[in-house]
Amino acid sequence: MNLEKQLERIVKENHGKSIKACTDAQLYDSVLQFVKEKMEDKPVIEGKKKVYYISMEFLIGKLLSNNLINLGIYDEMRDVLEKNGRSLAKIEEAEPEPSLGNGGLGRLAACFLDSIATLGLPGDGIGLNYHYGLFKQVFRDKLQKAEKNDWMEKTSWLNRTETAFEVCFGDKKVTSVLYDIDVIGYKNGCNKLHLFDVASVDEKLVKSGINFDKTQIEKNLTLFLYPDDSDEAGNLLRIYQEYFMVSNGAQLIIKELKEKGADLYHMDEYAVIQINDTHPTLVIPELIRILTWDEGFTIEDAVNVVSKTCAYTNHTILAEALETWPLSYIEKVVPQLVPIIKELSARVARKYKDPKVQIIDADKRVHMAHIDIHYGFSVNGVAAIHTDILKNTELHHFYDIYPEKFNNKTNGITFRRWLLSCNRELAALLTDTIGDGYKKDAGELEKLLARIDDEKVLDGIDAIKRQKKEALTAYIKEKEGIQLNPDSVFDIQIKRLHEYKRQQMNALYIIHKYLEIKKGKKPVRPMTFIFGAKAAPAYVIAQDIIHLLLVLSEIVNKDPEVSPYMKVVMVENYNVSYAERLIPACDISEQISLASKEASGTGNMKFMLNGAVTLGTSDGANVEIHDLVGDGNIYIFGEKSDTVIEHYAKADYVSKEYYEKSPVIKEAVDFIVSRQALKAGHKENLERLYNELLNKDWFMTLLDLEDYIRVKDQAFADYEDRAKWKRMMLVNIAKAGFFSSDRTIREYNRDIWKLDQKVQ
Repeated sequence: MNLEKQLERIVKENHGKSIKACTDAQLYDSVLQFVKEKMEDKPVIEGKKKVYYISMEFLIGKLLSNNLINLGIYDEMRDVLEKNGRSLAKIEEAEPEPSLGNGGLGRLAACFLDSIATLGLPGDGIGLNYHYGLFKQVFRDKLQKAEKNDWMEKTSWLNRTETAFEVCFGDKKVTSVLYDIDVIGYKNGCNKLHLFDVASVDEKLVKSGINFDKTQIEKNLTLFLYPDDSDEAGNLLRIYQEYFMVSNGAQLIIKELKEKGADLYHMDEYAVIQINDTHPTLVIPELIRILTWDEGFTIEDAVNVVSKTCAYTNHTILAEALETWPLSYIEKVVPQLVPIIKELSARVARKYKDPKVQIIDADKRVHMAHIDIHYGFSVNGVAAIHTDILKNTELHHFYDIYPEKFNNKTNGITFRRWLLSCNRELAALLTDTIGDGYKKDAGELEKLLARIDDEKVLDGIDAIKRQKKEALTAYIKEKEGIQLNPDSVFDIQIKRLHEYKRQQMNALYIIHKYLEIKKGKKPVRPMTFIFGAKAAPAYVIAQDIIHLLLVLSEIVNKDPEVSPYMKVVMVENYNVSYAERLIPACDISEQISLASKEASGTGNMKFMLNGAVTLGTSDGANVEIHDLVGDGNIYIFGEKSDTVIEHYAKADYVSKEYYEKSPVIKEAVDFIVSRQALKAGHKENLERLYNELLNKDWFMTLLDLEDYIRVKDQAFADYEDRAKWKRMMLVNIAKAGFFSSDRTIREYNRDIWKLDQKVQ
C-alpha cells in the first residue's frame, strides 16, 4: 500500500474524515501514528556489546520531521499532503516540544542518540520522563516568570512499556514505570530512549507557577527537571531524582544482560555505561550494591567489573557545576549506598594522600566527579582546549595518576536536524552543488570550497539567508510583536543564561551603540540583536541580566531616533523549535564566553553549518572552528584562557579598575542605573547587576569589553563587503563537516565503547 493510501486509512479510522477535512491537530495525530507504524518495521539494532548513555537531560525537540527524514519519506509525505491541500509545515506546528532538557547538555545527548542509531551501533539512552520539564518562560513586567510546561498529550512518541522496577530510598519505596521513545537512525535501524517515570506521580501537586511540595517524593519525583535547590528540600529532591534514574537504569541494564545470557563477571564485554556529566554518578555505587547484595559478588569483583564498564564525560570546569553532596544528604536519601561510597573513598585514601583527589573530603562532602574518575575507565572532555585545561589545571592531580584514562571527544551536532530539517533550502542547494554524499559523510561539505568563486552558488547561499531572515521576521512579529528589518544584520546569542556566557557583555555593547546613535553616529546598516535564554529560577543575577535585556528592548525599540538603526529582541520561551528558526537566519553568531569557561558549545557549530560567521573568544570549540576556517573567516577577541586562568590563580582581576580607566566602559555600565533605564525597569534588579559588574564581575566582562566592541564593529563593517561576506559564509558551511555528531560518535566508539557497527 502506498503512503497516501496508508495515511488515508489511518485518518479515516481515527477521525472518520478525509485528509482534506481534518484539522491540523487531527492530521498531526494521524501522521504521527503512520510514522510510528513505519518505525515498528525497522529492525532493532543489536550486537554483543551495547552502550547505555545515561543523562539527566535529552532535549530531543519535535520529532515528526526528523523521523520522516531519517525514514527517507519526508518529501513523499510533504507531496501527498500538498496534493490534498495541506501543509506539512503547518502540521508540524501542532506538535508539542518534549520538555526533557534544558541546554547544550541535553541537546548533545539527543544528537548523540541520533548518530548512534545512524551508525548502526547498539545504544540506548536512559533518563527521566519529566512531566513539566525545566519550565515554560513568560515575561511579565520585564521579568522572567516560570510556569509549568505541560507538553504531554494522549497521542505522543512515548510508548508505555510493561517494564517496572522498585526503587528503595531510606524511608520509602517507589515503583517506576518505563516509557520508551524509538530513536530511528538515518536510513538505518532503531534504538530506544528509555525514560523512567514514577507510578505514583501527581501533577496536582503543582499549585501555581512551578511551586510544589518538595518533600512529597512519591508524588513529585518526575515533575520537574532541576527543581530549585536553594534549600535543603531541593537538594535532597535532586539526589532522590538522580538515584531514581540510576537505580532504574542499573536494574534495566542487569535485566537486559541476563536476558542475553551474559556473564555478569564479564559485564564490560557486553555493556558500556557512558555517564553524561556528574548527575548519573551514583550508577557506580548502585551497580556495585546490586552485584554484591543480589548477585553474590565480592566487593573486589564488583568494583573491578564496574570500573571496566563505566566511562565519564566531563562537561565543565565550573566549580558549582561539578556536583558535591553532603554525605549526610546521601545518608538521608539512600543510606544503602553510604557504606559503598565510604569503601570506595577509603580505597582511594589508602592509595593517594593528596586531599584534592579524595572522594569524601574533610568537610564530609562527596565529590561525584572523583567517583567517576577513580572508578571509570575513561574520562573525556568535549573540545580540544577543554580537555587540555582538564589535564593541565582543573583535573591535573587526576591526570598525574591516570594519564591513560584521559581523552578528548570534541562535541558534534546531527546534520539531519540542524541542516536537512531546519534549513531544507540550503540542503537542496548543497545537494545540487556537491551531490548528497554529505548527508551520510559530512566531510564531503569540503567539496563546496571548489565553488568559492562561483557567483551563482554564493548568491544562492545569500538568497537563502535572506529568505530565512524574512521568515524569522514574520515569526517574531507574530510571537513577540516586534517588527524587524530583514535587511539589517542579525546578531544572535541563544544559549542558557549564565554569567560566564556573558550575555551581559552583549548588553553593554548594545548600550554603547545606542548612546553612539544618540550622539549622531549612525551605523551604515541597521543592526538587530536577538537573544534567547532561560535563567534558572534561583539564579538571581541571571534573572537580572534578562531584565536588563528586556529594558533595553523597550528603550531601543521605542526610541524613534534609534529604532530605525537598531532593534533588540529577547524571545520568550526559547527552545529547540525556536532555535530551528533562529539559526538559519543568523549573520553573526555570538560565542562570547570567558575563555576557559565554555567546555565546548554546540550552538557555535549549528550556526556555522547554516552560514553564520562566529564572533567569539578562544574558548571551547571556537578554537577548533578558528583552526578550520582560518583567521579571515571568524572574529576572535579577548584574553586567552592561559591569561584568564592566571588572573583567577593570582586573584588580581579588579573590574572597577577597567571601569575607572575607560570612558567607554564607564558610560555603558553607568547607563544600567541611569534615569532612563530606571524609569523603564526595576531599581532593585538594575542596581544589583550594576554593583555585581562594578564590584565582583567574576566572569570578567569588563576585561574583554573594549576588545569586543572593536572586533564586533569590524564584523559589522565587513558585512558591507558583500562579496567577501558571501565567501565567509561558504567557507564556514564547507568546514562544518568536522562537527558532525556522527564523527564524534565514531571517535567514542573507536576509543571508548568498541561496539560492533551495523551500518546498513
